[in-house]
Amino acid sequence: MSEPRIRLAGLADLDVLAPLFDAYRQFYEQPSDLTLARAFLEQRLRRAESVVLLAEGPEGQGLGFCQLYPTFCSVEAQPIFSLYDLFVSPEARRLGLGRALLRAAEGLALERGVARLDLTTARSNARAQALYESEGWVLDQVFLAYQRYPGATRPALQQA
Repeated sequence: MSEPRIRLAGLADLDVLAPLFDAYRQFYEQPSDLTLARAFLEQRLRRAESVVLLAEGPEGQGLGFCQLYPTFCSVEAQPIFSLYDLFVSPEARRLGLGRALLRAAEGLALERGVARLDLTTARSNARAQALYESEGWVLDQVFLAYQRYPGATRPALQQA
């Protein structure tokens, strides 16, 4: 196989990106829904709400992707990227594409003047953690991450 290439993806790449995004969601135990995957990506790209890096093979086939969400750090008063999605198709793993996508994301951040990249991963995803740490990503030892689903039942207050 000749060298894969990584480039910025756009709306014209939706047919290549959607199956990768659908497979990514399935990795996180979501049901397959190619229509949803395509619509979600289309909306993000149309609204410039995310930046997607696409790893493709010599025939233009999608091998993997990285999705970055531009946001801000109020404390640093700087723009940052939230690297939310990183996926390499099973048949393209062990080719260094995950590492290449991380490096491309960092290069893009430098190019665009982004102060920091943040990511979260599953505690059980040891392979990804090893990759991140080998690329110089540092595990946050200061902050805890919380989630709240709007409208979900709140736990009863405990009585003292």
